[in-house]
Order: sequence, then structure tokens, then C-alpha cells
Amino acid sequence: MQAAPHWPLPFWIAHRGAGKLAPENTLAAFRLGAQHGYRAFECDVKLSSEGIPFLLHDATLERTSNGQGVAGDLPWGELARLDAGSWHSRAYAGEPLPTLEALARFVLANRYGFNIEIKPTPGQALLTGKVVGREVLRLWGGSGFAPLFSSFEPEALQGAKEAAPEILRGLLLDSLREGWLNEAQALGCAAVITNYRLMDEATVGSIHAAGMKALVYTVNDAEAAQALIARGVDGIITDAVDRFSPAQEPHQ
Repeated sequence: MQAAPHWPLPFWIAHRGAGKLAPENTLAAFRLGAQHGYRAFECDVKLSSEGIPFLLHDATLERTSNGQGVAGDLPWGELARLDAGSWHSRAYAGEPLPTLEALARFVLANRYGFNIEIKPTPGQALLTGKVVGREVLRLWGGSGFAPLFSSFEPEALQGAKEAAPEILRGLLLDSLREGWLNEAQALGCAAVITNYRLMDEATVGSIHAAGMKALVYTVNDAEAAQALIARGVDGIITDAVDRFSPAQEPHQ
């Protein structure tokens, strides 16, 4: 089995836009990450109550907005009015939650790489994967800059596979559970993305032998990054956009 062609991402990927330097998963964060030289970004996408894909990490609204309750229970009209910036700092007060469509315009206009983590509201994994898959096909079309899907939930990746089989997929792992490699292969994944502490040389080798890319999250320490580069990882997702230069692509 050969590695998937047309890999859409450079080595360095900015986590949730700009890590912790701006309110995560907002347009302001992606603009700041781009100002630091990043050309690829990771974000989290879920559905509003009527099925509009938008950016938010948590199932609930309290941590990163002035809203309350389960985000997926609310219509987009209510979500769009929330303040998703004041929790971070006064400089970002009033920053709204963005739709996936709004991020797509920014990403496509600049030809950036994009990793969409499908982060479904509990119980909506398959549906969210399908809706996000269809939306990506509509928004990216034949641009040649299609994103990478990823998810911790295999069912979400299955939904994305059914709706948009041509868009590459990556299985996210926070533990190397039994059968993880077979699971990734069964989903037709092009990558496995693990907590960086899990990615030893043997794991990198197993992923590469299966014809997939080996990526890691969330690496903010220079020593850890160098060790992972030496092990042959294919990409690093980081919060430290002000400390790691994306211009320094490792020679592998």
C-alpha cells in the first residue's frame, strides 16, 4: 500500500488558529496565526441545531463564549450573536463564532492548508461527519486545496467517508487502544494523529508501513519537537506559533 497522494498539509500546523495567543477557533486566531507565518491550521467543527457547521471545541459554550448550555442545541441565529472573544482578553471582545463557510473563504483566498477536526455534539457523530463532508465538497469544490478531516470518533470519520470519500481522513488518538491501526485502515485513513507522547519510533514505523502519515498534537516544547522530528513524524500541531517557525520544514 502506498502513501496517499496530494497530501494537503505542510509540516507545521497551528492549533485552533493561533494556539493560545488569540481566542481559539475564531477568525481573529487564524489571522494571527497567518501573521506568524503559518500556512496550515487546525480547527474544531460541530453542528448548530439546524445543521450549520461552525467552529467550537467544547460541547458546551461556557468556557469560550458568553453563552450557556450545549452549543448544538441552539440555532445558528443565537450562536452568531455570542461573544467568543472576551473570555480570552479585552482586545478580542465581541469576536464572534465563525461558520465553517466563513473559515473556508479565508483559507481558500490564501491557499492555506486546513485540518478540520470533526467534533460532534455527543450522539451526532455520524450525522456531523456526513454534513461536514457535504459542506466541504460544496465549499472547496475543485479548488485543489481540499482539507484533511480528522476525528477522535470513528463514526464521524465514517460519515465523512460516506459523504466525501475523496477528502483525506486522519484518525485522532489519545491512547493506542487495541486494534487502532486496523481501525484507521478500515476507515481508509491517510493519517494517524496521536498525542505526541504516544508517538515513539515503533509507532511511526507502524503507521508508515501501513502507508499513512504520522502526525502529532499538541507540541509546544522545542526539545519534544526535535525528538519527534528525529523519529520521522510527518507533521506537528502546535500552540506555540510564536516560538516555532513554520518556514523551517524538517528534512526527512
